[in-house]
Amino acid sequence: MRLAAASLPRLPAAVDRFGYDRAAMATGIVHFGIGAFHRAHMAWYTDRALDAGGRDWLITGVSMRSADVATRLNPQDGLYSLIERDGRGAGARVIGAVGRVLVAPQAPAAVIAAVAAPATRIASFTITEKAYCRAADGGLNQAQAADASIYPLLAAGLAARRAAGLSGITLLPCDNIANNGPVLRRLLLAWLSAHDPATADWAAQHCRFPSTMVDRIVPATAPADLDMAAALIGMADAGAVITEPFSQWVVEDDFAAGRPDWAAVGAELVADVAPYEQAKLRMLNGAHSALAYLGLERGHDHVHEAIADPPLRALVLRLMREEAAPSVACAPGQDLEAYAATLLARFENPALAHRLAQIAMDGSQKIPQRWLATLEANRVKGRDCPAIMAALAAWLRHIRGDNQHKAGPLADPAATALQSLWDGGTADDAVHGLFGANGVLAGHWLPSPATLAMLVQSVQAGP
Repeated sequence: MRLAAASLPRLPAAVDRFGYDRAAMATGIVHFGIGAFHRAHMAWYTDRALDAGGRDWLITGVSMRSADVATRLNPQDGLYSLIERDGRGAGARVIGAVGRVLVAPQAPAAVIAAVAAPATRIASFTITEKAYCRAADGGLNQAQAADASIYPLLAAGLAARRAAGLSGITLLPCDNIANNGPVLRRLLLAWLSAHDPATADWAAQHCRFPSTMVDRIVPATAPADLDMAAALIGMADAGAVITEPFSQWVVEDDFAAGRPDWAAVGAELVADVAPYEQAKLRMLNGAHSALAYLGLERGHDHVHEAIADPPLRALVLRLMREEAAPSVACAPGQDLEAYAATLLARFENPALAHRLAQIAMDGSQKIPQRWLATLEANRVKGRDCPAIMAALAAWLRHIRGDNQHKAGPLADPAATALQSLWDGGTADDAVHGLFGANGVLAGHWLPSPATLAMLVQSVQAGP
């Protein structure tokens, strides 16, 4: 028996589930990028907000490329189980917030119609850094954006809303891009200005683009995880998601046409997301990337294994407490020492099996926010960052191919350019090709020649 609306009455009593009537609900959210993270995060918050009395906030999910999630969820009426797991055990909740999943390449007209529907009030996004289609100068790469990106679909949907005299909507990014609301606003308006200036003016006036900070560790679901989910809920569930008990969502409270009461179920609605975003990117994500590259070098496969390695543990604690935390402009009441302790406990969770190779992907897109911003903030203050420098050296060796036996070929949108840095065969070539005056990542961090020389020596020294 497979999880679906008809099989809900046969769930074991111990399995938590939503209590609202989905058939009586309108769809208020269209979410682009309905992968495991969205289903364990925003959809989970929305599900519980609906259970707390909210109405008309069901989610239509949109897959931009693969039909995999649609194949898993649509036969289950959008239902799936969310499994929270730690060293003490696992518990399941069946989530009802997702009504259906559309596959954009197969049904672009349906996606446009969903954005344009009168009941839609939020379009949200969990997309990768590269899916924003940013050019090297931070503007929109128009040619890349024309190729199966979110922008043509949003443009058509917003144009239809404008033509019908409907309200503007909130465009809500839920990802690790720094300052993601203004980034999305700038890029979408650039597309609209080039293709539909009237809708660009309308969107600038009537739509809102709040920033968010999202945080929950959600490893890729493995076949063994689906078996565990089936054992917990008493039926097959092709869409099950495995995650940790911890979750954080900080949202700028600036919406065009209302929102679910996410604050009632644990989200933080604030005036300024930036301090929380900085802490998360520089402390959590920065530590994760350090564990990934250094951990792979030391033979580990998972985060909990790497953090149990005493030298890596000491390095990560230094990175979080002594290098990243002092660079964060805290909000009132924001306790970074307590935050570091929470992060350490999360890294130690053996139940998630969060793969280092997964974290190591797309390093060129992540490292500027996770490490280089911290390095630059500390450089201005005259402070050294030996932990990040060690991690940076490990990334350079990762680019060289030192971890292929554990992580496979380099997975990065800039893989060709990065690997070409090693064509000369020397660490000096690679370091200056990255951070020299005309380097691939020049401008994010302004190291002195002496600092670059130290980095070269660290790369050469090896793990």
